[in-house]
Amino acid sequence: MAVSNPASNAIPASPSSTSSPLVMRIIGAVALAHLINDLIQAVLPSIYPMLKENYGLSFTQVGLITLTFQITASLLQPWVGYYTDRHPNPLVLPLGSICTLIGILMLSMVGSFPLILLASALIGIGSSTFHPEASRIARLASGGRFGLAQSTFQVGGNTGSAFGPLLAAAIIIPFGQGHVAWFGLFALFSLGLLYAISRWYRSHLSLFKLKQGQAANHGLSKGRVTMALGILAFLVFSKFFYMSSITSYFTFYLIEKFDLSVAQSQLQLFLFLGAVAAGTFFGGPIGDKIGRKAVIWFSILGAAPFTLALPYADLFWTSVLSVIIGFILASAFSAIVVYAQELVPGNVGMIAGIFFGLMFGFGGIGAALLGYLADSHGILFVYTLCSFLPLLGLLAIFLPRTKKAL
Repeated sequence: MAVSNPASNAIPASPSSTSSPLVMRIIGAVALAHLINDLIQAVLPSIYPMLKENYGLSFTQVGLITLTFQITASLLQPWVGYYTDRHPNPLVLPLGSICTLIGILMLSMVGSFPLILLASALIGIGSSTFHPEASRIARLASGGRFGLAQSTFQVGGNTGSAFGPLLAAAIIIPFGQGHVAWFGLFALFSLGLLYAISRWYRSHLSLFKLKQGQAANHGLSKGRVTMALGILAFLVFSKFFYMSSITSYFTFYLIEKFDLSVAQSQLQLFLFLGAVAAGTFFGGPIGDKIGRKAVIWFSILGAAPFTLALPYADLFWTSVLSVIIGFILASAFSAIVVYAQELVPGNVGMIAGIFFGLMFGFGGIGAALLGYLADSHGILFVYTLCSFLPLLGLLAIFLPRTKKAL
């Protein structure tokens, strides 16, 4: 099958998309809030080796911690998005950050596995309220440059995820679990920032119209839209199952295979997550110019040669390959979210909630399943198996072409 002209695959923006101007200070503020939100989330996997040793946890229990966090985040996000599409409430963001604050403070004090799960769930609830609403505000401030807004928003989260392990290695690993409480300062700052953002959002609610852009102009039938959304969900599955193998178990893999220290392994994880942040930043604006489908195609399938080589590489090439994989894989998500939002106009929050929910849900299921496989077959087996996941990027060939804007 011939690959179509990428430009023809770009879903045209609604004429209403220019109803508000580009407001980079709001997009930047939302991205900063996303940085803090995901930095706090990154504390959890960053201290897995410490929790595993302190409480005698198995890999399966480590996976269950991630599953608890991811499921509370993923199950609530679409419902939050669906509700706020119809009843926008500026207070949702600061209220969600309060859950995150309580969860991170609990994590610094708990002394048992069930309470670790409860703290993880509270952090997940905070995340589930943050992502759909923050994504909507970024889009509202985009002035029609949806890819730019989404990628800027997303790169904030990826940057936070990258710095989380470094700060955990500097603050928590040397001094113990109680020092997790220092991250509560980030949560407090985020609470104030989100309150300020919510005030801007309240003053601009007149620009928010439920039916704005409701009539789709992409020229696709309902069945074709449903098929496209299903393909996008499979692509998110392949991306985040693989990403989960890195974020949850890369440190264990490096420690076992190359005999690195915990701090050295955290540095390697930082390099990967830094590459993820860079890839996210470039993916959205490129999608605005050449089309979402071209970016999605390259990002998922293009990572396959490097993931297939990773299990057989030495330490130097493992570092190089992980950076390449992170950069390429990360460029897809902004394009996937914007592509899906424009397939189903008028449901920005719900679609953002669904795809962020899928991201967390697949990541959580992947963490639990991969933890079980690591216990039963070894951590090296996990990376060999996961190396084939990006081949699912071939499904992008079935994403539909759409009519150009008039």
